[in-house]
Amino acid sequence: MLEGPYGTLLTSADSALVVVTTMAEGESAGCVVGFHSQASMSPRHYCFWLSKANHTYRVGLRAQHFAIHFLTADDLPIAEAFGTRTGDDTDKFSPLEVETTEHGVPLLAACPNRLLLDRLTLLDNGGDHVCLTGHVDSTHCEGSFTPLRLSDAAHLTPGHDNDDRAIQP
Repeated sequence: MLEGPYGTLLTSADSALVVVTTMAEGESAGCVVGFHSQASMSPRHYCFWLSKANHTYRVGLRAQHFAIHFLTADDLPIAEAFGTRTGDDTDKFSPLEVETTEHGVPLLAACPNRLLLDRLTLLDNGGDHVCLTGHVDSTHCEGSFTPLRLSDAAHLTPGHDNDDRAIQP
């Protein structure tokens, strides 16, 4: 829970939510991400942060390719599916229409606004998330949209608590 002036600033910023999907060694993973940003204009780089508590983090450590699906204001059910369940014991993709890239990365048909990334770096500065930066391999956008914001999904209970860690610092 964010408290004090720090919490006020970040809550007021009200980040847009995305779903990150990936594949490594035949294992698919995906989760809701609130920490993400453009990282370079030329070359085109994008970064996102994965919680160390998530199944997607463990798969992402081994993955080279990722998809960033930008959620629209109508995509709360997708945020719920990827944010409240854990891939440790649930196939989040099974009820959805999913295509795959040439590298096996799952693409959510219901979320056509997306970036495909090739992994460049991973930074672990000891916090509860790691930062992955990727080169933007391709983009797909069906026009402007109103993003689903953190405040729209604040009532959802995550599949893992923030202090759960696959690897303890």
